Amino acid sequence: MTESADLRQLTPNSAVRRDIVTGRGTFATLVAEPEGSARATALLVPGYTGSKEDFAPIYDPLAAAGLRVVGLDQRGQYQSAGGDDPALYSVESLGADIAAVADTLGTPVHLLGHSFGGLTTRAAVIGKPSAFASLTLHATGPSKLDGQRRTVVELAAPMLPHRPLSEIYDLGQQLNAQDPSFVAPQEPLKSFFRDRFVTGSAASLLGMGESMLTEPDRVAELKATGVPVLVMYSLQDNAWAPDLQADMAVRLGAREVVVPGAMHSPAVENPAVTAATLIGFWDDVTD
Repeated sequence: MTESADLRQLTPNSAVRRDIVTGRGTFATLVAEPEGSARATALLVPGYTGSKEDFAPIYDPLAAAGLRVVGLDQRGQYQSAGGDDPALYSVESLGADIAAVADTLGTPVHLLGHSFGGLTTRAAVIGKPSAFASLTLHATGPSKLDGQRRTVVELAAPMLPHRPLSEIYDLGQQLNAQDPSFVAPQEPLKSFFRDRFVTGSAASLLGMGESMLTEPDRVAELKATGVPVLVMYSLQDNAWAPDLQADMAVRLGAREVVVPGAMHSPAVENPAVTAATLIGFWDDVTD
């Protein structure tokens, strides 16, 4: 793939930047609207160092299927304001944020959580299942993060209160390069990823990181809500192990889809299959 073609999070799309005001704060979003009336609304929630741009390649395909699509920056991520209290970044608190945003959209909504966003969206559904028509767990796991990515989070934690985010980002890139599966981003993505990281909140990275490293297994609680679940991942996922995600799907009695040609971010690595899978799942659970 040529440098100019590998846009991923910078893929051109019709989504419009909007702020959503709730009783829990104001959240930055990208909103893609269908032609005519929307038949449903989808709320897409990114992972630990991610943002609403992580869904750039699928905004237009989903909108073309008649869906209103809302991508969210969680509290303290990129263009959503944060705060210095670590309690703001617990999984429960972030889940309550997601439920508050969903309330403004006219519930129930189809909810998707990518990576760490899978843990926070799960908390939102457990806390208020009536607000959600479905949940898609997108490259996420049943409990805390382990493996190489956990090591990166643990190493960053003591530096976050004391060192510039730019310095921490550069160190993280050096550690990522030790993973044989890591592909260093090229311009213009390289600049976007760095700018996004340094624009975010150090407190959010510290609090979210702690939450991600300590989250218990809540699969049984999620199943008890009765909300339909899709588990979607790749066999090359380098965050939560694929066998853990497959087992989670079995325990949930969920639909399970393995996305080919992807690693930890199927929405940007194989958007065609990701979008088609979501449309099919949402159609089935809406009927």
